[in-house]
Amino acid sequence: MLRPALSTCGFALTDENFAGLAEAGIRDVEISMKRPLYADIDYADLARISKANGIHLWSYHLPFAGVKDLDIAATDADIRRRTLEEQYEHMRRAADIGISLFVIHPSSEPKSTEPDTRREELLCARESLSALADCAERLGARMAVEDLPRSCLGHTAAEMAELVGGDARLGVCFDVNHLLYDTHAEFLRTLGERIVTVHISDYDYVNERHWLPGEGKIDWPALYSGLEAAGYTGPWLYELGLAPEATISRPRDLTFADFVRNAGEIGRGAPITVIGTPKV
Repeated sequence: MLRPALSTCGFALTDENFAGLAEAGIRDVEISMKRPLYADIDYADLARISKANGIHLWSYHLPFAGVKDLDIAATDADIRRRTLEEQYEHMRRAADIGISLFVIHPSSEPKSTEPDTRREELLCARESLSALADCAERLGARMAVEDLPRSCLGHTAAEMAELVGGDARLGVCFDVNHLLYDTHAEFLRTLGERIVTVHISDYDYVNERHWLPGEGKIDWPALYSGLEAAGYTGPWLYELGLAPEATISRPRDLTFADFVRNAGEIGRGAPITVIGTPKV
């Protein structure tokens, strides 16, 4: 059964929280937060609290923003250069404390749907991704490119295949609540062998929602068995916060134990305990 893991997108990097993760049975985390908060990371202290609590720093989500000043697919060469320099610095600091997997968004948004412009952006993204793979290789690490929703690059399995197809060093981070144009089965058929990590959350197939599995419409037994059939053996890594999104109503905030129970129910094929109700 795939082991439960959690993104730090919804809680602070403190001794108390890492102790709570360990007590609940979560041993892997992805470091992720809003872009301005990355500057406040104390990497030495992060290494200390993770080691003290037996938490493995599985991956590091590189900063992203829905703006044009942080975009590896920008057609402006200066924006691309500044973006890569910023990401290289984060990678070096994280690699210094043993993190060896980096998740990257292949673009900001919105992106053009005009074919020639989109083709140019895809080529820029591919070039940037290979440069990031070079940096990761020097650090003894690996890059994972995340599929994205809406107009972003990588919003279909075909575009994801194009983005990673030019460099065998690039893996895929499968965010299962980002698919708006393909089915999960189609994505797995196209990219299953390239998936090195996942972002788990539920949604309504209308837009990304980042709900707890069971609160949306994903067929979890089919997705779970599909990942296993594709050979995925990494963690079952949830990417949602403890507090509810604006689109979901819950009687309480989630706890670390809720994620462990949810992962166990899905892994065993048992009925899922549903906590929240969608507002949309």
